[in-house]
Amino acid sequence: MTTELSQDDATATQGPPLRVLLVDNDPDHADAMTESLERVGYRCTVSKSGQEGAQRLDAELFDIVVTDLVMDGIDGMEILRRAKEALPEAEVIMVTGHATVPKAVEAMQHGAFNFLEKPITPARLRAVTEKAGDAVRLKRQNLELIQRLDERFGYEGIIYASDQMKSVIDRLKRIAPTEAGVLITGEPGTGKELVAQAIHQNSPRKKKPFVAINCGAIAEHLVESELFGHVKGAFTDALNERVGKFEYANGGTLFLDEVGDMPLTTQIKLLRVLEEREITKVGDNKPIPVNVRVLSATNRDLEDAIAAGTFRLDLYYRLKVVTVDLPPLRSRRDDILPLVDYFRRASAKRNHKTIKAITPAVTRKLYDFEWRGNVRELRNAVEMMVVLDDDGVLDVNDLPPELADAPASTAPREGASGPANLIGQTMATIERWAIEETLKLTGGNREEAAKTLQIGERTLYRKLKEYEN
Repeated sequence: MTTELSQDDATATQGPPLRVLLVDNDPDHADAMTESLERVGYRCTVSKSGQEGAQRLDAELFDIVVTDLVMDGIDGMEILRRAKEALPEAEVIMVTGHATVPKAVEAMQHGAFNFLEKPITPARLRAVTEKAGDAVRLKRQNLELIQRLDERFGYEGIIYASDQMKSVIDRLKRIAPTEAGVLITGEPGTGKELVAQAIHQNSPRKKKPFVAINCGAIAEHLVESELFGHVKGAFTDALNERVGKFEYANGGTLFLDEVGDMPLTTQIKLLRVLEEREITKVGDNKPIPVNVRVLSATNRDLEDAIAAGTFRLDLYYRLKVVTVDLPPLRSRRDDILPLVDYFRRASAKRNHKTIKAITPAVTRKLYDFEWRGNVRELRNAVEMMVVLDDDGVLDVNDLPPELADAPASTAPREGASGPANLIGQTMATIERWAIEETLKLTGGNREEAAKTLQIGERTLYRKLKEYEN
């Protein structure tokens, strides 16, 4: 490798120094590559044999691996394989002579980032290494973004910010990888089907069907046919054979919504299916094996239904191996504004409109409302506002009548993280709460927050800086 270096060649890498492992059984070549990369800020570790390089991969963390292709014992292809296994986010660059270029191309097909053909100039080495570094940084940023979004706002599409929903998500993360049946409870509109989809999408069954059926929306005499299917001529209108939801969902997940509305006769057959893992179509005698994970949901109190004789106790215990209770929106008010922002953007895109902002007056109204219809009601309200808006800003004139006419409340509200819990706290704690909550109301707009708090912007910036330390 050519080792002439000038100060002009040294270009600083972006971000924190990347860790590079150089594997080359030619000591002079390895040292020259190391010097070239260290001059521009990389942290380099040198291994002067394939065996030593493999040991380094097992023991240390690296962002980029630069390895010679042809080495005695453990060669570059084996280093590539071990790097991809031990460090899946790292990038591997192959160094090769002219005669082995086809082999280097094969290495790229197995996951190598690029290859360098000898003799290598410092400029070429740095250029390819920096591109590999950019790829590593991008992977890292995407991973961090996904983790931040997962922590703050979503678990496979569930938008949340409250501690109550964080507990629910933590529970879902433990439940999803298992085969356990799950009973999801909560008021109408709290997102029970979305939770069921999240469980499925994070389970080993995610590549198989997710099938949902609302037991309360089907005529009683058709429920069994919908669930188990029927053969031709099974009843008057059975003109053709029908595949039921269990058979269609085989290998995947079946979600029984409003399971509390299922007829008693169907409950008996469902229990048998859950116990024996096979179905029998209506009008047939031949059992069909099925492998289905059953998730169910209800907004009814099933224990009351059991006491009233409308729901079977044995089925109840079979369905509720694990339970997930979704709190109503009014008891988790910290979720309202993230949901509003999500629905605003989604609705604007769907209706081909541009909505630049939501005024603080509107966010106060939305935050203060009771939302008896929960997330579904909030979504519909935001959709209506977006559709009717004519100036690109959602203001009080865009509010649905029930929100516009709702009186403002200064009393502590259920689910708010605020005043009732601040009694007995220091003024500094109360002040911080007021600033952070106002920023939520203004969607993070510091200028609007300062106006609402009647303090200077510089004072607000200074306070926020203090909170970061």
